[in-house]
Amino acid sequence: MKTSETFQLIEESLKASYTYAEYVKLMEDLLAEEKSTAPQQDENLTEYSKLNLRRMKRWEKTLKISTEAEAKIKAYDGKMIWLVISEGWCGDAAHSLPVIHQLADLNPNIEMRVVLRDQHEDLMNQFLTNGGKSIPKLIMYDVNQKEVIADWGPRPTIATQMVEDYKAKHGKLDPEFKEQLQLWYNKNRGQNIIDDLLKLF
Repeated sequence: MKTSETFQLIEESLKASYTYAEYVKLMEDLLAEEKSTAPQQDENLTEYSKLNLRRMKRWEKTLKISTEAEAKIKAYDGKMIWLVISEGWCGDAAHSLPVIHQLADLNPNIEMRVVLRDQHEDLMNQFLTNGGKSIPKLIMYDVNQKEVIADWGPRPTIATQMVEDYKAKHGKLDPEFKEQLQLWYNKNRGQNIIDDLLKLF
């Protein structure tokens, strides 16, 4: 059960949020200065951000949305904001945000906005995953009712199961698994994310 504090945090965060295009531009501008969205600059996070920007631009061009999925999104006639908590250096976010953007873009009643996790810790703390500040986190917010319809993230369901199974067997996620996960994202082509979000409608 979300409290009035949650909705106040959402409303406040929206005032400082980015459109998807503005978020991409922010990443580009920071990378031009060899920086990431992180408050404390780190060379590794900058390199991750460069890779993620390339991934995002690739997904923008190659994502396929089925006719059935498109029809379901277009049929929604309420007023909803999809508020995503993200950071440019996050690999999972790079795969998910272009999909979320293209789905939201199908319906003028759905507006996607993005906020940075480390600038909105109070909001992030309302949407933890197993006690952690995992991102991306999508909050589906009904504007008229001022109600959280659902939240999603940080990974699609199949990837989440992959992570849980690997942790159970190996205790932690290592570079070998992270490579496996990236290969899965490339092979799945965003379809698990689309399926997950449609189920939340």
